[in-house]
Amino acid sequence: MSNPESLSRLGEKCKKLKNEVGHVVVGQSEVVEQLLIALLARGHALLTGVPGLAKTLMVSTLARALKLSFKRIQFTPDLMPSDITGTEVLQEDSTTRQRTFRFIHGPVFTNLLLADEINRTPPKTQAALLEAMQEKKVTIAGADHTLPKPFFVLATQNPIEQEGTYPLPEAQLDRFLLQIRVGYPTDAEEAQIMRQGQPDLSKVSPVMDEADLFELQELVQGIAVSETVLDFARRIARLSRPGTSEAASFAGRLIQWGAGPRASMSLLGASRARAALHGRAHATPADVEAVAPSVLRHRILPSYAALGEGLDSDALVAKLVAAAREKVPAALNS
Repeated sequence: MSNPESLSRLGEKCKKLKNEVGHVVVGQSEVVEQLLIALLARGHALLTGVPGLAKTLMVSTLARALKLSFKRIQFTPDLMPSDITGTEVLQEDSTTRQRTFRFIHGPVFTNLLLADEINRTPPKTQAALLEAMQEKKVTIAGADHTLPKPFFVLATQNPIEQEGTYPLPEAQLDRFLLQIRVGYPTDAEEAQIMRQGQPDLSKVSPVMDEADLFELQELVQGIAVSETVLDFARRIARLSRPGTSEAASFAGRLIQWGAGPRASMSLLGASRARAALHGRAHATPADVEAVAPSVLRHRILPSYAALGEGLDSDALVAKLVAAAREKVPAALNS
């Protein structure tokens, strides 16, 4: 169980972190909070938005404020798996003339990896990143190489360009704890961006390090979850599965496939992190509702009928949350 003093310390550290990011990134406070939720819950995040919304800038600024090792990969159609994971090279000893293979680490060996425009690289290369995301290691020539801890992938993708892109496989999408939609700035924020001009990363000072982040992650693991909250999160996922006895009445017509068990676990993990950020030692149904769109939008595939009615995955998540509240009435009063 997390104590109030620890939660207060977490809140102060995260507040400082947000302030540092705010020195460079104007607005996008909700996106920054969701990135923090992903980091505190030890998950990866996929940022989706049109060009020019500071997605890359947000991630690089966050890495600087966290004092984590940071690397960026610009994904392109000709990117090879070894360009991400690294490769073995043949070296000759200058004295003995004996030749041996030596593994050269790729950019994936870092704490925070920015996979920029991840949908621009072919499935073969995406598969190499998938192993790193899930197993926290890479395999080269039959040998395993463990990635540093902590390890996060924060990926970006452009939702409007189709030419030269490769949609992410469903298995890889499922490895992202959150899919975060980055929207346009408000009128006042855009005016501030124009006055500020070119962002200056030198304004950002480290406010946390690896030890601090690990301590906060452990604190989040101690956030209490009641049976009501657990049941609420589970119901949302189970209602999304067409063809099952527990599916929502609209699932068979509007959902092509629903969320798996990893979604249920992700709902709880993200809810714990959000509760901690808001200074609470326990998660509530409101936390589950708040994180549900980001946790589920990439795990639920709308049917053609849903798309024909103008319903995207976010609209379906809202319907699922409403249906789950009917199934778990106690959640309404929690």
